Amino acid sequence: MTFNAAALLLLVAGLALIGWLAGRARSVLLAHRAGNKLHSRPQYHGWYVALWLFAPAILFLTIWSAVSPALVTNTVLDSPAAQNLPQFGFERAAILADARAVAQGKQDIVRLEKSAPLVRPYVQATRQYALIGISAMFALALAGGLYAFTRIRPEFRARSRVEKIVMVALILASLVAILTTFGIVLSLLFESIRFFKLVSPSELLFGTQWNPQSGAPVKDTFGGIPLFWGTVLIGAIIAMIVAIPIGMMTAVYLTQYAKPVVRKWVKPLLEILAGVPTVVYGYFAALTVAPMLREFAVMIGISNASTESALAAGIVMGVMIIPFVSSMADDSINAVPQSMRDGSLALGATPNETIRQVLIPAALPGVMGGILLAVSRAIGETMIVVMAAGLSANLTANPFSSVTTVTAQIVKLLTGDQEFDSAKTLAAFALGLVLFTVTLLLNIVALRIVKKYREAYD
Repeated sequence: MTFNAAALLLLVAGLALIGWLAGRARSVLLAHRAGNKLHSRPQYHGWYVALWLFAPAILFLTIWSAVSPALVTNTVLDSPAAQNLPQFGFERAAILADARAVAQGKQDIVRLEKSAPLVRPYVQATRQYALIGISAMFALALAGGLYAFTRIRPEFRARSRVEKIVMVALILASLVAILTTFGIVLSLLFESIRFFKLVSPSELLFGTQWNPQSGAPVKDTFGGIPLFWGTVLIGAIIAMIVAIPIGMMTAVYLTQYAKPVVRKWVKPLLEILAGVPTVVYGYFAALTVAPMLREFAVMIGISNASTESALAAGIVMGVMIIPFVSSMADDSINAVPQSMRDGSLALGATPNETIRQVLIPAALPGVMGGILLAVSRAIGETMIVVMAAGLSANLTANPFSSVTTVTAQIVKLLTGDQEFDSAKTLAAFALGLVLFTVTLLLNIVALRIVKKYREAYD
């Protein structure tokens, strides 16, 4: 018998439903007997019982699912069949994993000879701890349900208790994002500190040569300026030159000029672009756009144009993020009060002047939010850069040359068998920290701009 968390979750949910029905029925029955009016509606009494039945069981199930594998392994290691296991950690872990896979039904036979004697102890230990976990979970569920069931009275404030429980759940859910961000920052920070103990921060931030090598760090090989410039050139310059004008003009057309039928079809079709996998854009950039741009460069007299260019990656990336700009601008322009449009037209302004001098300035906070989202999306893009712009760390302003970005180099540094104690691998975390810091500063600046215009137009 294995510990099937999904089946147990459904079973506990079924018990919670029974608890909800029982709590609701009991509240109505007690109110009728006492002749008193219920303080809370019957469904709140039902929810109170259901939550007390469901929450302790699920909390225990979550903890037990994380703890029980280690308990099973320790029990197996204490069995007589495990006395002859090798002391070397990697080999012993491989034998245990092989026996565990057979015991759990993931394999039909063992692949290692020494794993065979451990299959039976694994089956027995798994069954033992599964029984313990299931029994404890149901005991907690029944105890919680009975506790809540016995507290039901006509005067019981079930609604207040349920709302408090829901409020705690919402607070915990909101903390997940905060704690996740905090954990990401700490992981980047600790690994970056290890990198900066080997390489000077000034070399990464101001060096112009990027050619990291395995082993001991070599001076003047961790200069990040070519990576930072490539990120800015592709994601913040070329892509934005493509995305912002097209996205804004698309939003203006759909909100002010397009007929309802046209808008009904064009807006969903445009937003499909946001759902296309980036690897598809990468293929399109590498196989279609890049060769066309190289032929165009040769035609206008640029003989050293590369088949992997910043211009190809930037143009395709700009097309990819058009929906981010147009959707946010569309929603923001639609949110401008109709009275502002009517007032501008009543004063004699043309529709064109109303759009330029009233609607777009009033919708600027939302437009800035869309542009910021698009810039963040472009800066974090990897596949298009790898496939269309290459991995050469060149410090050049020629858009027909091959360049690389921070994210592409992070992927390159962490791909394959790497030594996580070397400066070459740790450089990926330092680059991630720099990228995170720059993005944070962009957010702060954008929020200040949005606040300024929001105060002017609210």
